[in-house]
Amino acid sequence: MKIHLVSLEDGITAIGFRRIAAFVEQINKDTQVFYVGTRSYQSLSKWIRRSMGQARRFASDEIDEIAQSLAGADLVAFSSMTGYAGLTKALATRIREINPRAYLMWGGIHPIIYPQDAIEADVDAICTGEGEFPISEFLQHFDAGTDYRGLRNFWFKERCSAEIKRNPFRALMTPSELAELPFPKYGGREWIYYSGRGFAPVKYAEYLTNNGLGYPTIWSIGCPLHCTYCGNTVFIANDPNYRKVRHSGVDHIVAEVQRVRQIHPHIQTILFCDDSFMVIPLRELTEFSKQWREQIGIPFCVFGIIPTSVETAKVEILTWAGMIRVRMGIESGSERILKFYKRPTPVAQIERAANILAQFAHYQVNPSYDIIVDNPIETRQDVIDTLELVYRLARPFTLNIFSLRIIPNTLLEKQMIERGFDVEPINEDYHAVKPLFANVLLQLLMVWRPPRWLFDRWLTRVRAYEEEQKSYRILTRLVRAPWLIQQGLRHLRQGEFTVITGCAGYILWKIGIVGLLKRLFSHRLRLPTEKGDPWPAVE
Repeated sequence: MKIHLVSLEDGITAIGFRRIAAFVEQINKDTQVFYVGTRSYQSLSKWIRRSMGQARRFASDEIDEIAQSLAGADLVAFSSMTGYAGLTKALATRIREINPRAYLMWGGIHPIIYPQDAIEADVDAICTGEGEFPISEFLQHFDAGTDYRGLRNFWFKERCSAEIKRNPFRALMTPSELAELPFPKYGGREWIYYSGRGFAPVKYAEYLTNNGLGYPTIWSIGCPLHCTYCGNTVFIANDPNYRKVRHSGVDHIVAEVQRVRQIHPHIQTILFCDDSFMVIPLRELTEFSKQWREQIGIPFCVFGIIPTSVETAKVEILTWAGMIRVRMGIESGSERILKFYKRPTPVAQIERAANILAQFAHYQVNPSYDIIVDNPIETRQDVIDTLELVYRLARPFTLNIFSLRIIPNTLLEKQMIERGFDVEPINEDYHAVKPLFANVLLQLLMVWRPPRWLFDRWLTRVRAYEEEQKSYRILTRLVRAPWLIQQGLRHLRQGEFTVITGCAGYILWKIGIVGLLKRLFSHRLRLPTEKGDPWPAVE
């Protein structure tokens, strides 16, 4: 059986797709993996303007060119997020025109969180939950010609009648089942689309373009929170057990990293993109840290941290193992807005977590905190409360400032509809924050805490995001420039080349400069109990 798996996401980075690709390749040898890069990377000017990662648009001739290459399979399976649903639908329609016999399937985030929309596309099936074991069962039936229409985690659509068979969900994978999965595909035979040239084999430079010297992965799945703006709200509605954090054993994640470094020896930093990494109990994080420092020995970043899960002991043991960068969601400094988002992370807990992280600044790149701005329901006081929180936060830190966008079918969409607001959908660039004075102050506070008297004067100019006010486009770029320089130097000091990607970091690694920078400027934490660098006891 000839299978074409197609990722319509962020270049070749998509972690979930890579897991499915490895799984399908394992059970069907005639499987080809394709990437349609939907975002633009590598441009320094775009990064400076905060437009890096903006979704690109595809012309009709490009859609035809992609479809012509994909249509010659028995099964074409797409994976995409909501921002690329329109492209997925267009490709499905064109492939159907070229090859009516091809079976078309759609999986990934969008069919899970918005199945009613996905099933309306010109596809035969959508996957509405975890896909590894369901796709295995489907392929067995499909290849044998037996009835597959009752398989859980799928909706099926009859071509003639358009009748939809909505099947229930199967139980979430257990930790032992997660450990049975093959390591994500990150190398080997893969193809990527170039406009006007069609698909070409993925070259080494593509990995550098997308991830620099980093390797993105996840160890744990699940999140205990129920934030209204997040697609996890749909996952939890489908199965409340999604709030429980599941992960494979330490041996499995260590072996995954060892394998990928054998294929790509340039990898110098591992990027854990878990939703709630520090929710994992201290005992397991300690065992992870011991094995990581002994068997891996390179730095790693943790991008999913909930303020209420931050504990000194956890941060300490992970920093000892090699954690050099963390990312934590703050979202707002207004208790009212945090309640609106149904986010149980009070401002006091946020400040406590930031104080703990600041204790380890000597060993890390600045922690980064997510902030959501441009929310139409925020009052002037809500905006000021966020600025006041950022003003008080323990330094150093940096901010990831996101303009509010709505993921369809989430609780936030329902909240906004109830209040009569029309908010831009998620397919718009959420990095493009409005150039308002409040957002200028957020940029400024990343690099400088002004005197209190001056900050108070500036606060008088702050307005709610929906109020009529002046735009500060030039000032926004001017204020951003010192942060770019400061942050670039911090990453350079740690030899951390995962933010500005491309071949520069690879060249510096190849000639030994990255290693030299680490020896000169980075610091390794030693635990108080260490004598001769023994392993700490797991209690």
